[in-house]
Amino acid sequence: MRKVWRLALTLLVLASCSKGNKEVSTAELKDITPKGSHNLLIVESESCIYCKQLDKDMQKDERIKTALSGINVYKLNYDSNAKVRYKLEGKEGTTEENSLARMLGVNSFPYLIFYDKEGKVILSIPGYVEPKTLACLLDYIKKDRYQDTKLQEYLKRECT
Repeated sequence: MRKVWRLALTLLVLASCSKGNKEVSTAELKDITPKGSHNLLIVESESCIYCKQLDKDMQKDERIKTALSGINVYKLNYDSNAKVRYKLEGKEGTTEENSLARMLGVNSFPYLIFYDKEGKVILSIPGYVEPKTLACLLDYIKKDRYQDTKLQEYLKRECT
């Protein structure tokens, strides 16, 4: 009888421990590989108030919503160790969100990274950007103006 109780207790302990070791399936794997010519990766932190404000801006500001058309938007959580598939800066693979953010040199939040269909980073913007300027940045990327015009010149000429 003792052996039966020990076996039952052992099985109970093993069953409760295995719940925390859930494997990540490919369906749960976040994929930020470029899907089009213009991609935006937003790296956020859970405690970042500016990240929350950027989310609100993107949902409510009509200038931003219009400018986002044709741009694939992805998000990374700096505080997460969830798996993510990426293709950026000539490297591709699968890693954790926080590891990828560190690899990309993220040191403030939100952190905006614009990249092309090959995964080449076009522009990185650390910190919050107000809606009017963000809409202008999105147009700068969408219209491929980064290929022939410096950002500061474009902002001065088109966004003031």
